[in-house]
Amino acid sequence: MKPEISIIVPVYNVEPYLSQCLDSILAQTFTNFEVIVVNDGSTDKSGGICDEYARKDPRIKVVHKEYGGVSSSRNVGMKAAQGNYIGFVDGDDRIDANMYQELYRLCVETASDISICKLGREIDGKLINKVEAEFIKELNHTEAMRELFKGVLYRFSLCNKLFNKKCFESIQFPEGRIHEDLSTTYKLFSNSNKAVYKEYIGYIYIKRKESILTSRFSEKRLDAFLGWDEIISFMSQEYPQLVTEVIASFTYGCVDNIYYVFDQVEGKQEKTKFLNFIQKYIRKHYRKIIKNYTISRKYKVLITLINFNTRIFYLANNSKKYLLKAY
Repeated sequence: MKPEISIIVPVYNVEPYLSQCLDSILAQTFTNFEVIVVNDGSTDKSGGICDEYARKDPRIKVVHKEYGGVSSSRNVGMKAAQGNYIGFVDGDDRIDANMYQELYRLCVETASDISICKLGREIDGKLINKVEAEFIKELNHTEAMRELFKGVLYRFSLCNKLFNKKCFESIQFPEGRIHEDLSTTYKLFSNSNKAVYKEYIGYIYIKRKESILTSRFSEKRLDAFLGWDEIISFMSQEYPQLVTEVIASFTYGCVDNIYYVFDQVEGKQEKTKFLNFIQKYIRKHYRKIIKNYTISRKYKVLITLINFNTRIFYLANNSKKYLLKAY
């Protein structure tokens, strides 16, 4: 029987967490699915765990490949997918037993191409956010696109969403980049007719305290600005009525990254290099930012400092707290 849902799981060196992830998928109350596990050249025992689960359950199909990154793994998974709907789970996260039952039901009952649940965040076994009261909200095409950039109900993450396969027509994940969700999700929404959101925690994003404490800003994180440049160009042309929300979201992303550079990068030379890179994109869209009535004065002050380079690096190194008041 052809599966109704294809669940794509990229795997790279997640040995301690992979069994919990796959167990949570196999425990789904919705059972007509296939799991395409893409082992992306893992050097630990992840590949063996994938094969072990494939022997236990015929719904699991394993693809072993050389390392290419998450986008590469998702593209391989999409080529193999047979389901009418597509879902994504990262190999070190887990999902609620009812997630795909709920997301599939929402798509069918509301004739939506995309269904979305709330993203739960867990740190060392403890869920740090919760749902006060469940509700369902249907969004037409434009409303769904607007909410993606407003970010009140949901944002760019793929993993808390279920997509009709038609949303992926002519779309691939950008290989060689990180922040692939940012660079892809808006295109999937553009290919959809409507979306539906349920305030229910179905996907559990797992973060460990040690990874938070040791996290450092890396140059690859600047890939986000390549994605934003594409987003602003696409949305300005195709959805001019949403440019206000798009530019506001871009601005908040700029400020977040500026903050991370100040907080996580130690060397002055490297810090300057990263800020110069961000500055290039701020200058490109500066007029749109300053004219945007939804962006607060505090954000515009920091953006202006970066744009004009007025003592920004002196302030960054000698008066960090003063500078970050804008954040």
